[in-house]
This record gives sequence, C-alpha cells and structure tokens, in this order.
Amino acid sequence: MPAPGPTTNAPPVNGIPPGRPFSWRFTTPLFVGSALNPINSSLIATALVPIAHGLGVSIGQTAALVTALYLASAIALPTAGKAAEVFGPRRVFLAGIGLVIVGGLVGGAADSLPILLISRVLIGSGTSCAYPTAMLLIRRRAEDAGLDKPPGGVLGGLQIAGIATASLGLPLGGVLVAALGWRSVFLVNVPVALVALVTTVAWVPPDSPPGSPSDSPSGSPPNRSRRARDVAAALDVVGIAGFAAAMIALLLFLFALPDAHWYLLAISAVLWIALVLWELRAATPFLDLRLLAGNRALTSTYLRYGLVLVCAYVVLYGVTQWAQSVRGLSETEAGLLLLPMTLMSGLVISLISRRNTVRGPVTAAALACLVGSAGVLLLSTSGWIGWVVVVTLVFGVAMGTSGAGNQTALYEHAPTEQLGTASGLLRTFGYLGSIAASAITGIVFRTHVSDRGMHLVAWIMVGVGVVLLLTTLADRTLRTRPAS
Repeated sequence: MPAPGPTTNAPPVNGIPPGRPFSWRFTTPLFVGSALNPINSSLIATALVPIAHGLGVSIGQTAALVTALYLASAIALPTAGKAAEVFGPRRVFLAGIGLVIVGGLVGGAADSLPILLISRVLIGSGTSCAYPTAMLLIRRRAEDAGLDKPPGGVLGGLQIAGIATASLGLPLGGVLVAALGWRSVFLVNVPVALVALVTTVAWVPPDSPPGSPSDSPSGSPPNRSRRARDVAAALDVVGIAGFAAAMIALLLFLFALPDAHWYLLAISAVLWIALVLWELRAATPFLDLRLLAGNRALTSTYLRYGLVLVCAYVVLYGVTQWAQSVRGLSETEAGLLLLPMTLMSGLVISLISRRNTVRGPVTAAALACLVGSAGVLLLSTSGWIGWVVVVTLVFGVAMGTSGAGNQTALYEHAPTEQLGTASGLLRTFGYLGSIAASAITGIVFRTHVSDRGMHLVAWIMVGVGVVLLLTTLADRTLRTRPAS
C-alpha cells in the first residue's frame, strides 16, 4: 500500500485530501471487496464432501457448486464493468456487496443443493462486481487528483487482493469446516462483506447523479435519459444476454470434459457468431469487437493472462489432487502446501507494481511458467515432498509478475470510457484459463491419479509455457509505451 503523501492545510479538492488521494481509507474497501471472488473460488473445495453428507447427495453432485460460481463470475465480471460505466462504479460496487451478503445468508440457511446453487450464483455475481468497479474508482480518483495514473502500489494492492488470495481459500476452508462446519464457508462472507459495505459508504465518495457529465467516463457523452429503453441500449442488454448464453454453452462443454457433448460446442459457436453480428451493429456495444481487433496490446494482455492462469491453476487443481491421492496428504495439508505460492505472488506484486512496467514482468512470468512446468516433471511418489513447495514458489513468481505486468498493461491500453468492461474481461479470461486447467486435469486424471498422469499434465503445461514465452517475446506492442 502506498505511503501517505505529505499533508497540507489546504482544503480538499473534489473531496480528496491534498497530497493523499489514495489513502488507506479509500483503498481498504476496494481491496477487501476484490479479495472475495478469488477466495470464494477455492473456499468451497474442502466443504464438498461434508455438504454431500449433510444434504444426503452424492459428492459428484456437489461439484456443481464449483461450476455455479465460475459460470456466474465469468459472465458477471464484464457485465458489472459495463453497468459501472452506465450507473457509476460505487453504486455497482455496493450492489455487488449486497448480493454477497444475501448469498452468504442463503447458503448458511440452505437445506437443499438447489438452494446452495442459488447461493453460489449470488456470491459469484456479487463478488464479481468488485474488481471492475474498483478499477474505475481508482482511475476516477487519479483523474480528480490530476494524476496520469495511480501509484503502482495501488494497482499492486488490488492485484494482490484479486489474484494472490486465490490459494488462501483451500487452507481457510479446511479450518472453517473443521471448526464450524460446512455452512461456515458461506456465512463467512457476511461479516467480511459488511466491513466492505460500511467502509465503502464511509470512505469512498459517492458517484455523481446518473447521467451527469462528471459521472460519464472521459470521452463519452452523458446519458441523461433514464427511460428503460435508453438504459437498456446504453447497457447493450441484448449483447450481455448473447454473451451470457454463448459463455454458458462453452463453459458447460468444458466442464463436462472428458465427456464431450459436441452439441453444446455447436450451440456456443452459433451464439458467438450471432453475438459478433449484433455487436458490430450496436451503438454502444457490450463487447467492442472493433476495439479488440484494433487494440492488439489489449488483446495480447488477455491472452497472456489466460495462459499464465492455465498453468497456475493446474498447480492448484492437479498438484493438490496428486499430493492427496499419491502422497497421502489430507486436504488441509495439501492446501497449506500452496501458502508459499500466495505469499510469493503477493511479495512479487508489491515489489514490481510500484514501477508500473509491463515488458519485464510479463516476460518473467512466461519464463517462470516454463521453468515451473518443467519442475512438475520431477514430482514422484518417492521424491522429496518439499519439491512441491519449490514448484509452488516458482508459480508464485509467475502469478505475481503476470498480475502486476498485465494489470498495468490493461490500465494503459484500455480506453477510459470502457475500462470497466475491459477490466471484467481480463478476469473472464483468467476464469477461462482456470476452467481449461480443470478440464486438463479432469481428462488426464479421469480414472485415477498417478505419477504418470501428473507428468503428462506437466508436458501439457510445458507446451503452454512455450507458447506463452514465444508470443510474449514476439509481441511488438511490449516494446513501445502508449502515448500519454
């Protein structure tokens, strides 16, 4: 977190204390809110078996709780960003926190699997509002303070909260389930969300009235009309619905692997084509395809980020399964093995983000992915268990450098008026990477987990690492910085 600047006796400008535009009061609720989504993505893992026993369902059925949050998050992240561009980021941030509170209470009181699924959708949708709205709030704060960009430590703190905390869910979930039962993994969201709610109301300045010039992103005309039809057009509700339908079909296909339901892939392809045709004609498209096609730096950022998370989540999914099934570790012990990954990624982000650089960090991330993937080849039944920690440390470097570099690239290359949607899409690509990792481990470990299977997964990771490194080195957009 950036150190407070010098204080003066001058009055606040635009509600910002002179010399301290990014004080801890402003950043704390944004960081707390942004940490809820990644933690919840893995928090449920240690509760699946107790939930199955408690509700009298099969363990296989409880896997839908993981799928529900991934589906909701992948769709809600860019949707929340678009809504923040129209209605104001603070309003959407608070609405998301409200959904988290409701979702936590519903999950804590649930007596059936369908109710738990509703809870996970609410939590996934609500927690997804935090990151894209936080990016918009930070940019608005920087502009109001007369800064070209916020201090690197601010973006770094947001990245630590939004990515480095993902592996905390496994050990935290194990402790909660052991001490308080499976309902605690839902109810724990309530007090944390209340903290984010109260601190946001107290310390984050309100948005301007909807439709006012100061509430509109730089470069876009204010939308003064509040008629439902005009609001729907500004949001591009048809585009959002098409994106949601196409994404659901695609993700359901991926989640079903290794059982390939090709009809789902065909439906997804048709929906994507229809979405492209619609977005090319929309006045305010949800997905600005012309921007993505013309902004190679932004699309490259999405690709790099997704590929890094493919490898990182193979470690979260595959290596933990291997440690439990082959090495005989408990779920809690396997989760604790991942803590060094969290600590290393947080340390790396805090060190690198202050420099606001892109090329060096993303190149280091590609190299770390390749080295770490090769390291997975050395895991074996009779090998030193400490080697798992070494591998996770390397991937901690990969996640830290990728997070810092790609978030800086996003902030630099995404148009101001579309930063919310662009930020949400970055996280959506991250979820696609994590889902791909889940599919890879599911296919390889379909019948049983073994050293041989783990090594096959490692070779797939090496291939991804090679592609990532080559595309990063060949990317000419990393050799120049955007005009300020």
